[in-house]
Amino acid sequence: MRHLLNPLDFSVEEIQNLLDLAADIEHDLPGYAHVCDGKKIATLFYEPSTRTRLSFEAAMLNLGGSVLGFSSAASSSAAKGESVSDTIRMISCYADICAMRHPKEGAPLVASLHSSIPVINAGDGGHQHPTQTLTDLMTIRSLLGRLDNMTVGLCGDLKFGRTVHSLINALVRYPNVKFVLISPPELRVPEYIREDVLKANNIPFQEVGNLDEAMPQLDILYMTRVQRERFFNEEDYIRLKDCYILDKAKMKLAKEHMFVLHPLPRVNEISVEVDNDPRAAYFRQVQYGVYVRMALIMTLLEVKKPC
Repeated sequence: MRHLLNPLDFSVEEIQNLLDLAADIEHDLPGYAHVCDGKKIATLFYEPSTRTRLSFEAAMLNLGGSVLGFSSAASSSAAKGESVSDTIRMISCYADICAMRHPKEGAPLVASLHSSIPVINAGDGGHQHPTQTLTDLMTIRSLLGRLDNMTVGLCGDLKFGRTVHSLINALVRYPNVKFVLISPPELRVPEYIREDVLKANNIPFQEVGNLDEAMPQLDILYMTRVQRERFFNEEDYIRLKDCYILDKAKMKLAKEHMFVLHPLPRVNEISVEVDNDPRAAYFRQVQYGVYVRMALIMTLLEVKKPC
């Protein structure tokens, strides 16, 4: 039995196989409609979510399985004080696999230690978000045809953004990937990402404050929102929330084949006027997320491809 808690839990070869399966699902969705008949996924979401929770649920339904779970801590026995370890023991009696989102870093790891079913980390605090990373990798590969030899700009909240941390961890394993880290000083990537991931692997990176100057060199621009829920001080959030807004004028500075990704939800960091630009890929990214999670569910449940 395997879990997915961190993007590095899968080798580069295993990710390649999973993305190949997701691509096959994309091109033959009806062919996978019954591969998980009789299987159940539990979605344990202690934090609000739209895309990730519904994506997991859509993925299992597309595979012929069924769904149970909760969408907030308040609607679960956590409100009564039940521990994560007790919850997962109970859920293991009901479901075949579970996806957990939790505000505390490491909660899915704790769950995995007490679970008799595969546990998928659907986001833990500001730590990791491995299924978003798999979605991002599939999106980039589909758009550029590769996961190497590119310059990736990460813009916005790089301090608390778990999607950013997970994506950096995943991409450093591919050759000739460079990073441009675009943020105000208060929201730079954490020290452990800078020292233990980028510098430790001799990965070229720049830390800059100006998005306009970075645009011309990028192959991928990964925008993030400044997350109100991660701030202790409302004044700091208000001061920083509009520090970067991608609009048509900035898009004119970019390469013809530079693509914009965003894990969503957006607030106002990408103007709606950008949505019709063919380089805006964030809604395609959402669709890829369903295919990736279908492939992941099949992989962890050891379900074979249809003949």
